[in-house]
Amino acid sequence: MSAAHSHNAPKLHNAMWPGLVGKGSADGEPFLSLDAMLDLTAAAEVDGVRFDGVDIFLFDPHISIDISDDDLKVVADKVRSRGFVVGSVVAPVWGGTGGGSAMDPGEGRKAFITQVGKACRIASKLRELGVRPYGVVRIDSATSPEEWAKNPEQGQKEIAETFKQAAKVARDHGEKLAAEGEICWGGMHSWRKMVDLLERVGEPETVGFQADMAHTLLYTLGENAPEDRILPVGYDWKDRATLDHALQVLTDALRPWTIDFHVAQNDATVFGSGDHDHTGRHCQATDPNGKLDIAHHAGFWLRDSLGNVTKKFQHICWDGCMFPNAVMHDPKTWNDILRAMISVRNAHGWTA
Repeated sequence: MSAAHSHNAPKLHNAMWPGLVGKGSADGEPFLSLDAMLDLTAAAEVDGVRFDGVDIFLFDPHISIDISDDDLKVVADKVRSRGFVVGSVVAPVWGGTGGGSAMDPGEGRKAFITQVGKACRIASKLRELGVRPYGVVRIDSATSPEEWAKNPEQGQKEIAETFKQAAKVARDHGEKLAAEGEICWGGMHSWRKMVDLLERVGEPETVGFQADMAHTLLYTLGENAPEDRILPVGYDWKDRATLDHALQVLTDALRPWTIDFHVAQNDATVFGSGDHDHTGRHCQATDPNGKLDIAHHAGFWLRDSLGNVTKKFQHICWDGCMFPNAVMHDPKTWNDILRAMISVRNAHGWTA
């Protein structure tokens, strides 16, 4: 721990899925391998501080959801050899990855829960291997707002039931599920609908919220749910007090449910690819168009309504989804990100 950075908690992680999400299509950029993502992360250093670990996506070509125990040991060794641990893992619950819509009470639900079970097996096995001291299993509804809107009440009911059944599977493995708030997922596409869904599930000890700063900013703009907009129409981004108020309203509603946290930047535009279309754009940490004061606004999630550090998260993770490969191959990208993460920890962390 550097003398200039006295806090050592929460731990700082980098997400591995930016090497996969939005990549690999015939007309798109190639995947970045898990080894490449690990090496890029391991090379980052700011004032003697490095990343502590990684969060991973359980999908090929990184890590198969059907990976054998022997092959999982190889993955654990790769992580350990870089001085890292694994935190949270992403379950491939979408139809194109072997899962299904949480809103479908039939085969979709069955496939969804099967994938959650497989993800929980891997997550718990990584704990047994001594390389995963903390973290959750990430899920979402795997259905679009358009499909959900055809019958909102029934859709919300079915998603809640799927999450309840998935929660039982998670508990059997000693895991927790975090539903990521993102405007491209039906029933989770607005902050009010997200709170409603979590309340319907009603299992805060097992099913919580994953906050990503890039995605939750879009909640305040009412993208995909204009009726739930918090920031006024025509809002002037120079008015920081109004933005702070909007984020306070948002975080007061969702913070009690939040069990996993992504630090990110957003320029208040939407972006996406494939199933992740029309979602919050992840910008580089130093993007001049970024609308968030990263260290300041991270505190809305890491501190309670009275301003006290909650110490609720053992780790925080940077999500750089859909960065171009050239950006990800640039060492400056990861040093800038690490510097932003350190600033968050300096402002809202603690010494463990």
